[in-house]
Amino acid sequence: MGTQLPTPDNRFSYRQDVDERDAREKAIDEWLPITSSSRDAKWWYSAFHNVTAIVGAGVLGLPYAMAQLGWGPGVGILVISWIITLYTLWQMVEMHEIVPGKRFDRYHELGQHAFGEKLGLYIVIPLQLIVEAGVDIVYMVTGGRCLQRFHDLVCKDCKKVRLTYFIMIFASVQLVLSHLPNFNAIYGVSLAAAVMSLSYSTIAWGASLKEGVQPHVQYGYKATTTAGTFFNFFNSLGSVAFAYAGHNVVLEIQATMPSTPEKSSKGPMWKGVIAAYVAIAICYFPVALIGYWIFGNNVKENIFISLEKPVWLIAMANLFVVIHLSGGYQIYAMPVFDMIEYVLVKILKFKPSWMLRIVSRNIYVALTMFVGITFPFFDGLLGIFGGFAFASTTYFLPCILWVAICKPRKFSLSWFTNWICIVLGVILMIVAPIGGLRQIIVHAKTYDFYS
Repeated sequence: MGTQLPTPDNRFSYRQDVDERDAREKAIDEWLPITSSSRDAKWWYSAFHNVTAIVGAGVLGLPYAMAQLGWGPGVGILVISWIITLYTLWQMVEMHEIVPGKRFDRYHELGQHAFGEKLGLYIVIPLQLIVEAGVDIVYMVTGGRCLQRFHDLVCKDCKKVRLTYFIMIFASVQLVLSHLPNFNAIYGVSLAAAVMSLSYSTIAWGASLKEGVQPHVQYGYKATTTAGTFFNFFNSLGSVAFAYAGHNVVLEIQATMPSTPEKSSKGPMWKGVIAAYVAIAICYFPVALIGYWIFGNNVKENIFISLEKPVWLIAMANLFVVIHLSGGYQIYAMPVFDMIEYVLVKILKFKPSWMLRIVSRNIYVALTMFVGITFPFFDGLLGIFGGFAFASTTYFLPCILWVAICKPRKFSLSWFTNWICIVLGVILMIVAPIGGLRQIIVHAKTYDFYS
């Protein structure tokens, strides 16, 4: 028996099957959140997406982090983090099209290129999910706290309302926004969020200056024991790492930019990143340094809790934070939605539909709300998520990818720079979660859950 050659008829059927399969795959790709975004974004889209992704709840905790780090180490760590994360973000932008004719639209795709199909997934996906879900949990807590603060400021005689209900209110907004299909669809929300971040950061340091240096202000470490000082120091390293996030969504943002052989996407993307990092410096350094200078080691974990007057301005600033966190939540949730929907339609073979999207996204928002309600410890969460996940995906994983893909010459400047970042990042990843976990344990001793 020999192999039967295809007749014209069955050859036509075979070709038709291939076309149908290709059309189905293309339709799925056009439905998924990341690949459905049209590649026509401008450089300023990159700017405000990156501002929204990076500037967030972390900036509100920087004065508190400074109080636990001290003047010298605090300023040094802020500056070094700004430089390192700008460098590693540049690496991510450069590697987006490191292979001619191919674009790595997702972080894990770049990981797979560097480490192999399976190992790349095992390394990148868990870290990226921890980062993105972790940010959304922290944003749930912070959004709820800012809504509660707004309520308490504008209605001082009203009955106190549980934080749980305010987190639910913030979550209900996310349930609505989470049904915007892709990055291009949330550009308006992201733009508003970026404007809000600049606004409330300015209010934070401006209102702090208005308050003036507090009587009997102290700049020494607040902890009374050596162990407590060290653990607080470690936790604050994670808080700073959390504040300099954004690398986890940079490839997804760059995927919306146009690219041709003559003019790649990295030009406008990098232009937007530079604009974003200038805005980040304008937000971070005044808030961190002025907030600590005014309140010393008595500053609260959220700078707006320390500020009281003028009441109308602080209330408005808390509302600005809520608006910004709404956009920030969506920026970090979109890659998670893409992962969930990819698994559902490409691996589990569900049919792409609006009902599938509604159910899967609502479940994700509900889970982040539940965890946020259960563990509303702002500073501890920053330390854990900032240290374990952000230190890896922001500080040293881009350097490892760069060394694996670009293979810089041994003992060259690039080689030394990347290995220094890797060593510092690994140390940060080890010590920061220890401090964050201790902070949560200390708070949990006196906390009444679901209160």
